[in-house]
This record gives sequence, structure tokens and C-alpha cells, in this order.
Amino acid sequence: MLTGPIGCGKTTLMNLMRYLTGNANRYIMKSTRDVTFEFIQDGYEVIHRYSRGKLYNAEYKNFCFDDLGTENNIKYFGNECNVMAEVLLSRYDLFVSKKLVTHITTNLSATELEQTYGNRLRSRLREMVNLIGFDKEVTDKRK
Repeated sequence: MLTGPIGCGKTTLMNLMRYLTGNANRYIMKSTRDVTFEFIQDGYEVIHRYSRGKLYNAEYKNFCFDDLGTENNIKYFGNECNVMAEVLLSRYDLFVSKKLVTHITTNLSATELEQTYGNRLRSRLREMVNLIGFDKEVTDKRK
């Protein structure tokens, strides 16, 4: 998990890592906002699609979920769902059973992650990911 201020290069670094490892298919970059927008269209199938990783005709796929925390809770036929919390909790189960890797970029601190997703997910993220934090003093590179 890469965490740090806006514009410090988290997404760019994760995009580059796909190619520096020698295998651009190592993982798929997916914006968390896009995942939640897909949920509006396709419903709970989206949670299974990304949690189980059965996408692009692969049994299990590694993902990098970009900008965790920028998405909103979504209502689908009146039922409110925190889509990314459900996806990440399911991916934790796959991490334990199959060592499936999940990469994440976020602007949120550990405390903000807990406030947004709850202590249950934060506890599982501690086991599931290594945390790399960028200094808060880094200025936005997009300026």
C-alpha cells in the first residue's frame, strides 16, 4: 500500500512497477471510483468480479486499487454498500488461502482508513499489505 499526499507520484509509481518487473500483466490498475461506478451498472456481480479476481479469463488476478477512499458508498436498488470494503475483505480471504496479492494507493492515513472502512478492514490490511508512506512535505508534482 502506497500512501501519501495528493500528487506525490503513487499512481505513477504503481504504473511503472508493472513494466519494471518485466511483466506488464502482473496486476491490473483499477480506480476505486471506477469499481463503484461499475457497481451501479452491474450490482453485486462487481464485488465478486474484483474480490475473486475472475476477470479477463483468468482464474485469479492481482489488482492495484488506485485512490482508495475517493469513492462513495453506493446504493443499489435501495441497499447501501461500501463496495471497496467488501472487495478488500473478500480479497483478504484469498490472501490467506491462496496468497493473492492486492496493491493499493491512497491519500488516507491509517486513522482515516479506520474511520472510513472500520477497524475490521484496517486489521486485515495490516496483515495483507506492506505500507510505504510518502512524506507529507512532498508538494504536488502536477503543479
